[in-house]
Amino acid sequence: PQLRKRFYTEARSAGNLRHPNIITIFDLGEDGQTPFIVMELLQGTDLKSMMQNEQNWPFGKILNIAIQSAKGLSFAHQKGIVHRDIKPANIFICQDGIVKILDFGVAHVLSSTMTQAGMLLGSLGYMAPEQIIGEKVDGRVDLYSLGVILYELITGVKPFVEKDITSTIQAIIKNPPVPIGKIREGQQATFSVAAYP
Repeated sequence: PQLRKRFYTEARSAGNLRHPNIITIFDLGEDGQTPFIVMELLQGTDLKSMMQNEQNWPFGKILNIAIQSAKGLSFAHQKGIVHRDIKPANIFICQDGIVKILDFGVAHVLSSTMTQAGMLLGSLGYMAPEQIIGEKVDGRVDLYSLGVILYELITGVKPFVEKDITSTIQAIIKNPPVPIGKIREGQQATFSVAAYP
């Protein structure tokens, strides 16, 4: 019952988000005892799949993904919704180049009391320190996660990858990441911000 309640609460909140960079939810309901969501059909692939096949990302392409993702997140945050699970699998690149944020399945409505303090929701490698230690979160955790994705697109590695979960958590909480310039040394960004409005 608790999961079903969460499903409907968060599906409704995500369904209220109408933005070019967020997947559109049209309807939700139940078929027998099975809840369902009807959402827009996208043609393209998620960023995780693209990252497995592409190693050296042009800076212009990274910037385009960053800007579109940030626009979608900004809109959601203005509506009081924090995604809390921004990761490459939840960023979709359509065939026409439009970026869509997917899966508000663990999204947190800021006014909701359903998420209890200390509940860990999200994907560890992309989670902000505040999220990991169970503090109250806001839109900044999504921006942190987007920053981790951009770091990974530029360098080819996540900022914090340790031998086990405990070490990874400690690194995220306590350590600064290795500066990007040390990993991708000597490569200059050759894009124009004006090219990506």
